[in-house]
Amino acid sequence: MFRSLLVALATLLAAPALAAPPVWTVRDTDSEIVLFGSMHVLPKDLDWKPPALDAALAQADDLWFEVPMDAAADRRMQDLAGAYGLLPPGQTLTSRLKPRAAARLRKLADRLDVPMSEIERLKPWMAEVRLTTAAFAQDRGLADDGVERRLQAAAPPKVVRKAFETPDQQMALFAGASEADQVRTLNATVRQLEKDPGAYRRLVAAWSKGDQKALERAVVGGMRKSSPALYRRFIVERNARWMDALQARLAGSGRTVVVVGAGHLLGPDGLPARLRALGYDVEGPR
Repeated sequence: MFRSLLVALATLLAAPALAAPPVWTVRDTDSEIVLFGSMHVLPKDLDWKPPALDAALAQADDLWFEVPMDAAADRRMQDLAGAYGLLPPGQTLTSRLKPRAAARLRKLADRLDVPMSEIERLKPWMAEVRLTTAAFAQDRGLADDGVERRLQAAAPPKVVRKAFETPDQQMALFAGASEADQVRTLNATVRQLEKDPGAYRRLVAAWSKGDQKALERAVVGGMRKSSPALYRRFIVERNARWMDALQARLAGSGRTVVVVGAGHLLGPDGLPARLRALGYDVEGPR
């Protein structure tokens, strides 16, 4: 449910590289919010931090993530994944799929070295996460080297860490989706990983270049087309809730850095577009 664009990228993943993903800055008379769209999983050797983000972090009063980036939150997410990501005993994932989709799933799991005995126990949304993570790992993408982990460690201790959602709230987004939607997006992801194994590398390249059109097609375009309900659930409705916190912050004073998945900053439903529509001064890509 989080996905996947542009340039030949053998060099991107073969050697250290310099990237320049975009930054948005929102200002009023006495406050400033810097918005940065993250990649949750990145190649370890990618030098991606824009100077504007470093400068903003050095002066920030608070740093916001989607969910807390601490050990307690990690443990809670693991507990919740076990509670909500597994099928009841005796049930299997492939029994919920059509024969052709089940065969495609088995073939992909074998290619990614993920045991089917593990996949069979997972609900569709968790199986999608597991397979996507395995595919990223094969392309040298590591969760520990994602944007949030690095910024959590790099931000000065004085910067207060905050989050828009709790682990329980975020897990409910996945676990609460209908099984039909879960199966639909699982099948779409399996087809993509099967037919286009280079999609992750192109996604990283588009993000690195700040290619907004390619990012919008890759990150939210597919979801918007294949499952409008999930697009509303994961992007539109969450952005609307997060806007309440951003407007409250702008009503006060100080400097804030916001780091959320890149999909939340793209297109007419993205946070920058929503803030511009309300009349705020927003510098950055349109």
